[in-house]
Amino acid sequence: MLLTSPRSIYACFDRFPTRKGASTHIARFAPCLFDYTNGGLLYCLGDATLPVHQLEGNIEVLRFARPIQNFLQRALAFGAELGRVLEANGQRLQLAQFRDPWSGVPLLTQAPHCPALYEVNALPSIELAQVFPSLSARTLEKIRVDERLCLDLCTAIVTPSATTRALLQQLGVPASKITVIPNGADLCEPVQRPTAAPTEYVIYFGAMQRWQGVDTLLRAFVRLADLPDLRLVLCASERTRDTRRLERFAERLGLSARIQWHYRLDARELSAWVQHAAVSVAPLQDCARNALQGCAPLKILESMASGVPVIASDLASVRELIRDGVDGRLVAADRPEELARMIRVLLAYPEHRAELGRNARERIARELTWSASLEQLTAVYRTVGAAESGTSLWPTARAAAALEG
Repeated sequence: MLLTSPRSIYACFDRFPTRKGASTHIARFAPCLFDYTNGGLLYCLGDATLPVHQLEGNIEVLRFARPIQNFLQRALAFGAELGRVLEANGQRLQLAQFRDPWSGVPLLTQAPHCPALYEVNALPSIELAQVFPSLSARTLEKIRVDERLCLDLCTAIVTPSATTRALLQQLGVPASKITVIPNGADLCEPVQRPTAAPTEYVIYFGAMQRWQGVDTLLRAFVRLADLPDLRLVLCASERTRDTRRLERFAERLGLSARIQWHYRLDARELSAWVQHAAVSVAPLQDCARNALQGCAPLKILESMASGVPVIASDLASVRELIRDGVDGRLVAADRPEELARMIRVLLAYPEHRAELGRNARERIARELTWSASLEQLTAVYRTVGAAESGTSLWPTARAAAALEG
């Protein structure tokens, strides 16, 4: 039972908080919604380490924490529980925002009076096909039906990538319904070099799923064996099945002694490792998840905000963030030899590295800050017809800090 009757709801089939990029995004967008509506409900996933229910000022958090191992069974149970919450507490809702069809279907069908904003960062019908290759065509079609319902019935859509917008338009969504709001980053304050940092290192940080292309980075690093002092630093949010697979792969390639692994670094620790890297790499695969669906990797933006040169895969969604040779370098995806060559070039020309880093940081300050993204998001709230209900008890930044903490 909720303690409040929320004016707004932010629903997401994501565990929150975590050290993943999705959690960073939620920690920005959810407080923006609650600031606009003077409070609301965050409904998300939890686990045994997080409280099922908490009240933080005018923000109430409810976490679905039932230990259901099967992904789709957990998703359906998550949506069913949200339906029960709406049945008991949905009457006063003024505005809803959701990130996935398991949140969207109950919101759109059980609170049809409420304007609903669909935040399309990914389409499960595309992403899950890569996470679970054994999913049947029938199951994927059921997911597409729910996606289609959400795209049709929602009031408006926001997405961080023009590539994703193009896909949604191919699916029949009117262009007037979609707003591209890029992800953002905060300019980093200088921090001290980590005591364990190698003299010179390349860094990758973030998730380790196959579509992130870390396999390609490991193959590229094999080709840099003639640089014996160079190290590869890999920072993962969690030690998952994917990271264990990559650890074994690195061992087979003979790279174990040249790699430093770090897990669950807090924001300040990670910032230090990123700032002092020679190069940051985002070696995304050329696959449906990245090329067709689109993406907006926070690792790229956060590296740019740190003034660190980025080498990334030359995909349409990445070209929205990086101008090759101006504020980063682009190489063909899935080509370890090309990635190794570009790493070698940047290491050989430190002045060029510094110029790329300066330009990247300036680009973030000029075009890609979180504050600019949240201004655009607030403008979308106004267009969907939800009336502002006064000033929040917390400014957005304070609400974000409370949710993350």
